[in-house]
Amino acid sequence: MSTLDLVRALGHEELLAVHDRASGLRAFVAIHDTTLGPAVGGTRMRDYPSLDQAAADALRLSRAMTYKAAVAGVARGGGKAVIVGEPARDKTRELLAAYARLLDRLGGRFHSGPDMGFDLRDVAVVARLTRHMTHVPAGARLDVADLTAMGVLESIRTAARALGSDIAGLGVALQGLGQVGFRLARRLRDEGARLTVADVDAGRVERAAGELGAAVVAAEAIYDVEAAVFSPNAEGGILHGATIPRLRCRAVVGAANEQLAAPEDGDRLHEKGILYAPDYVVNAGGLLSLLYEIGEADEEGVVARVRGIGPRLGEIFDRARSEGIAPHRVADRVAEARLAAARAAHRPRGEEGYR
Repeated sequence: MSTLDLVRALGHEELLAVHDRASGLRAFVAIHDTTLGPAVGGTRMRDYPSLDQAAADALRLSRAMTYKAAVAGVARGGGKAVIVGEPARDKTRELLAAYARLLDRLGGRFHSGPDMGFDLRDVAVVARLTRHMTHVPAGARLDVADLTAMGVLESIRTAARALGSDIAGLGVALQGLGQVGFRLARRLRDEGARLTVADVDAGRVERAAGELGAAVVAAEAIYDVEAAVFSPNAEGGILHGATIPRLRCRAVVGAANEQLAAPEDGDRLHEKGILYAPDYVVNAGGLLSLLYEIGEADEEGVVARVRGIGPRLGEIFDRARSEGIAPHRVADRVAEARLAAARAAHRPRGEEGYR
């Protein structure tokens, strides 16, 4: 599918392609839907194989942000930015300054934060140059990764209950030990879970083995680990026809965005009897941290909202069970119903029949 066809299929409002010759910045900003409010979403930096793949990543991730905000009850729309380049090689102060100018040119239609390849240090630099990127207040005890990990932990707790268990003694196969993954692993260890971990970075797995007592397997072998929960916390698109048959878990609950290579892969998990926790429900702690960063919620308030992710996921599981469908289909319906209600409320009187 071409980029423009994908824009149309996913219902985007805007896709902006940027090339700043002086700094070398090449980026896409996708704004999916602003029915509920201005678009928000992280900034990702990767050395994509092609510009088409970079654009597709921005488009799919921004749609997920729209649904994430709708389900979480946050008055924001969905957006995403991707910067094309190898972070360790191509990220310069000139590039970050050019990206800040890009955010300013959007005039508040898109507000951003950290994502893969674009960490809190980068956010701090850009936030000094534009008000359209924020980070947690100085001295805060929590950051976006803490809140995301907290939401994933609550989701694993909910999934464990659905399986008739609890976290103590629960076997978890954890893929990815980055900012969120390692924090999640520590929280799981503290509650008595049995961890098996994998990451492409040998230093991270050595740290998890030494500090957390986690068992370690090769990155590709994590799909074959027998555990109650498989927790993807790295790249997306990892659940598909080649990996799903290998899974030896009872539930999939993780922070990675867009875990399903296609929606039909969620149905395959359901048919296999594996409980899938929709990623944009599970990882909403990162979105909720925005409320903390901009002062709409204090620390106690944002923690309460993040802890509410577990009960919200439980409602989705209950409805999926009663309707006999996969949980990701229920989550989509919840998001789409809230968006439809908001559009109807905003529609001027007399346009009810407009198509």
